[in-house]
Amino acid sequence: MNETWNVAVYLFADDDTSHGVVTGAHAVLTTSTGATLDGWGRAQFSSYDLDVPEVGTELAAARALRQLADRLLQATSDDLEDLEDLEVHLVR
Repeated sequence: MNETWNVAVYLFADDDTSHGVVTGAHAVLTTSTGATLDGWGRAQFSSYDLDVPEVGTELAAARALRQLADRLLQATSDDLEDLEDLEVHLVR
């Protein structure tokens, strides 16, 4: 079996908040059948932080990908429970 699944990470920033710059990320997995699953992440830049925007971008992206991975594990667990008619707990 050969398949390709794609993950796109969309990054955006909002600097109009009263708490500093907030960087957001939206990670979207698309399977070879066209099914999608997503995750969201954010990072907030404080005025006390060093001015290194890449760190906020990396953190937001990492959080979005982590949530996506957790959702994929949960979807797999749900599928196995439906097939086996047993409670399934997959380990991260």
